[in-house]
Amino acid sequence: MRLSLVIKKENVDLEKPVNKLNNILVLQKRIQLVLTLFLLGSFSQIKAQERIPFDQGKKYILAKVSVVGKISFNEQTVVTFSGLQKGQEITIPGEEISSAIKKLGKLGLFDEIAFYVNKVENDSIFLDLNIVELPKLNEVKFVGIKKSKVEGLIKDNNLTKSKIVNENLITTTKNYIENKYKKDGFYNTKVTITTTPDTIAGNNVNMLVRIDKGDKVKISSIDFTGNEQLTDTQLRRAMKDTKQKNIFRVLKASKFIPEKYKTDLEKVIAAYKEKGYRDARIIYDSVTYNKEKNMLAIKINLEEGNKYYFGNIKFLGNTVYSDQQLNRYLGIKKGETYNGVLLEKRIADKTKPDGEDITNLYQNNGYLFSNINAVEVRTANDTIDFEIRITEGPIAYFNKISVVGNDKTNDHVIYRELRTKPGEKYSKELLVRTIREIGQLGFFDPESIDPKFKNVDAAAGTVDIEYNLVEKGSSQVELQGGYGGGGFIGTLGLSFNNFSARNMFKKEAYKPLPMGDGQKVSLRLQGSTYFQTYSVSFSEPWFGGKKPVQFSSSISYSKQFNYSYGNNVNKDQSFNILTLQVGLAKRLTVPDDYFVLSQSISYQHYDLNNYFTGLFTFGNGASRNLAYTVGLTRSNKGVNPIFPTYGSEFSVSAKVTPPYSLFNGVDYSTLGEKDEYKAKSTTEYYGTDGVLVKPNDYINTDGNKVSTPQEAATDQAKVDQQKYNWLEYYKIKFKADWYNKIYGKLVLRTLTEFGFMGAYNQDRGIVPFERFYLGGDGMANYSMDGRETIGLRGYENNSLSPTVNGQQVGATIYNKFSMELRYPITLKPSASIYALTFLEAGSSYNGFQNYNPFDLYRSAGFGLRVFMPAFGLLGIDFGYGFDAQPNETKAHGQEIHFIIGQQF
Repeated sequence: MRLSLVIKKENVDLEKPVNKLNNILVLQKRIQLVLTLFLLGSFSQIKAQERIPFDQGKKYILAKVSVVGKISFNEQTVVTFSGLQKGQEITIPGEEISSAIKKLGKLGLFDEIAFYVNKVENDSIFLDLNIVELPKLNEVKFVGIKKSKVEGLIKDNNLTKSKIVNENLITTTKNYIENKYKKDGFYNTKVTITTTPDTIAGNNVNMLVRIDKGDKVKISSIDFTGNEQLTDTQLRRAMKDTKQKNIFRVLKASKFIPEKYKTDLEKVIAAYKEKGYRDARIIYDSVTYNKEKNMLAIKINLEEGNKYYFGNIKFLGNTVYSDQQLNRYLGIKKGETYNGVLLEKRIADKTKPDGEDITNLYQNNGYLFSNINAVEVRTANDTIDFEIRITEGPIAYFNKISVVGNDKTNDHVIYRELRTKPGEKYSKELLVRTIREIGQLGFFDPESIDPKFKNVDAAAGTVDIEYNLVEKGSSQVELQGGYGGGGFIGTLGLSFNNFSARNMFKKEAYKPLPMGDGQKVSLRLQGSTYFQTYSVSFSEPWFGGKKPVQFSSSISYSKQFNYSYGNNVNKDQSFNILTLQVGLAKRLTVPDDYFVLSQSISYQHYDLNNYFTGLFTFGNGASRNLAYTVGLTRSNKGVNPIFPTYGSEFSVSAKVTPPYSLFNGVDYSTLGEKDEYKAKSTTEYYGTDGVLVKPNDYINTDGNKVSTPQEAATDQAKVDQQKYNWLEYYKIKFKADWYNKIYGKLVLRTLTEFGFMGAYNQDRGIVPFERFYLGGDGMANYSMDGRETIGLRGYENNSLSPTVNGQQVGATIYNKFSMELRYPITLKPSASIYALTFLEAGSSYNGFQNYNPFDLYRSAGFGLRVFMPAFGLLGIDFGYGFDAQPNETKAHGQEIHFIIGQQF
C-alpha cells in the first residue's frame, strides 16, 4: 500500500507583498496541517479501528529532503538552514517539521514553504520541500522629486538590484522618505509605493515610488503671552530651529519639526535662566494649522517668576584642588544675577569638549570617574545658596588603546599620532588632541572619528579606548586642458598622499599602488607648444620612523621657448630653469607641541639662451639662486583640515641667500664705469653720424662709434648679468589665520598676511626674481621668475602689482586682509561642500617709500568649494572689485575665479 501524505504548508507571515499579483498569494498565507491517508484498493475494506488519528504522529528515519520549486538558492544550503539532517529521527506530524518551517521563515527570503511526503520505505521517509521565493527588486523609479535627489534616496534605503522586496522594505522606505521631507518643512509629504512584476526577469519586480511633498509648511507667527522681562524678539531668537516666516532671513528657513520644537521650548526657559528667572515655566503652548494658508501659528504662554541672585557657593569633597582654584574656574561671585545656564557650563560645558570647566579640570588630570553636581541648599528671598558637591573618585589610566576601520592605512601611521598611551594617566585633553591629529592626517573622514570607551573599570582604575575610523580617498588626480597664451596648455598631476615607499618592490602591494605608510609622492607634467614643466616631490612625515621630523625633497625642470602670437615657436631662443629643494620640519615641545620649526635649502639655475623678450635686461647668461628658508608655525586648527571650525595658524618665515657682496670684492656702485661693462657693437653698420661702426667698437647711447671706453654707454645687460649671477636677497613673511564658530555650523575665518623683500647691498639692488604679484585667484600656473602669486578676489590675476614705465615689475612689499563666512552643505567623505562669502583688501608696493597700509584695493563676493578625494579642492568665486586697477578710472567690477587645488 502506497502512502501519500501532505505534512505541512506555510506561507510565512513576515513578508506581505503589496502589489496586485501578490494579493493572490495572500489568500495562501496560512499554516496547514492536513493528514490524509489514502489506501490503494477499496475503502470499504478499511476498518474504523485501523485509521491513524490526526493528533497521533509516527516516527520515521529521515532518508532525504528534496527541494522542489523554482529557486535561485543552492538546494543543500536550503536544507542546511532548515535544520533537518539525513538519518535524523522525526515524527510525522511533529515538532521537527514545524521547527524547520520557522527557521526558514526567519530568513525572510521565502513567500511560501511547504513539506510533502514523497514516499515511505519501511521506517524511512523521503520528503519534498516546496519553496516559493519572495520577489527581488529589478529597478526602482521615483516620481515627484528632482533627479539629483534620486541617487541619495536609493543609497539611504539600500534599494539595490536583487534586493528582497517584502512588506518591511516597503514600510521602512515609506517612513524614511516621509520623515526626511518632514524635517525639511514638508509636513504634508505623502509617499505611495507600488510594485509590479517584471515581465522579463523572472521572479523580479519593479518598484515605483511616488512622492508628493506638497507645499512646505511654514510658521506664520510665534506669539508669547505672560512675558514682561524678555521681549518676543528675544524669545524668538532663543528658539534656534523654530523660526517664523521672514523674507530677510537667509541661513535658517521657517519650518516646523516637532522634536526640534520641543528642544526650542527648553531653550526659551534657558533664556530666562540666563537672566536670573529660575522659576520660569511654560504654562501651555499650542500649534494651530491653517489648511487654507498651509501655515502654522504657535502660541506660548509663560510664567516668568521672580528674579534670583547667587548667594554663598561652597565646595564639598574636593581634595585635589583648593576652593580658590575651583572658584577661578567657576567665575561666579556672590551677589551676581542667577544664571543657571552659565553655572551648568562652568561645571561641565557640553558644547565644548575642550572647554575650561571644572569637569575638564578633573578629567584632564586623570579623574575620569569624577562626578560634580551643583545643588541648591537654601533659598532666602531672592538669593540662592549652592553646594558644589564633588566626588573625585580614583585616578584612571589608559589600558588598551586600539584602532579599527583603517583598511588601507597601516597601524603604525596612526599609533604614532596618538596622544593617549597605555599606562599613562587618563586625560580628556589628550583624547581631544588625538582626534585632531588623526583628522589632520587627511586619510580618514574627520567627521566620523569616534573614540569608544570600553571596559571602564572604576575598581581597577583603567579604561580602554577604541578609535573607530572611516577611510577616505587620499590620492588625487589633476587633469586640465585649455587654450591660453596663444596655444593649448595641458596639465597632468598625480598626488599619492598615503604612499608606501618600502613596499615599492613587493608585487602584492600594488593595489593598484603600494599605500598605507603616510608618505606623499607627487608627479606633475604641464606643457604646450612653447613650454614644458616636469616636477616630482616626495615627503616622509616621520623621517627615521622615531620622531615627528618631516623630510621633504623635490626636483623640477622647466623649459620655455620664445613665442609670439601668430608665429611659430623659435626653439633657438629658450629659458631653462632647474630647481632642487630639500627640507626638514620638526615638531617642537616648547612652548607647546603645536609649534613646528621648518628648514630647507633650495637651488635654482636660470639659463637664458638668446632669450631677448623683455623679461630681463639680458638674454644670454645664467642666474643662480641658492637660498636657506627657516619658518616657525603654530597650528591648532581642527578637526577637519578641509573645513576647520576652531583654532588658528600663525607662521613667520625668512628666506635668505648668502651675502655675496660681503666677500666677492665687487663694487656694484661703479660697475657700469668699468671697461668690460661698456657697450660694444656686435655688427657692422653706419651710425647716425655717418661713421662706419665695426664689431667690438665702443658705442654711445645713440649707437655711434666712440674712441674711448669712458665715452661709451654702459651695457646694462652686462651689468645686470654680473649683479644677478648669484641672486642676493632676503624675504620675510608673516601669516595669521583664525577660525571661530559663531552660530550653529557657521564659521568665521579671518586672515592677515604680510610680506617684505629686501637687499643686503643697496648698490646691487633688489633682484627682479622672487617678487610678489597680487590679484586674482592666486593660482601660480607657470612662472619663469620665481614669483609668488597672492590672491585677491575681484581683480584680474597679477593686476595689482607695481609697474615701471608701464611694465609690471612685481612688489617687494604686500599686505592682505580677509574675512570669510563659511557654511557647510555636506561634509561627507565622498565630497565635502561648503558655501562662503568674503570681504578682502590688500595692496602691494615697490619699496617702503611707497608703503601705505591703509591704501588698499577692496573687494567682496561669494563662492563655493567642493573637495573630492580623487580631485582635491575645486571652487568658484564671484568677486566684485570696488576700486580701479592700475590704468583704470573706475571700479573694476565683477570677476569670476576658478579655484583648483588651493585655498585663499
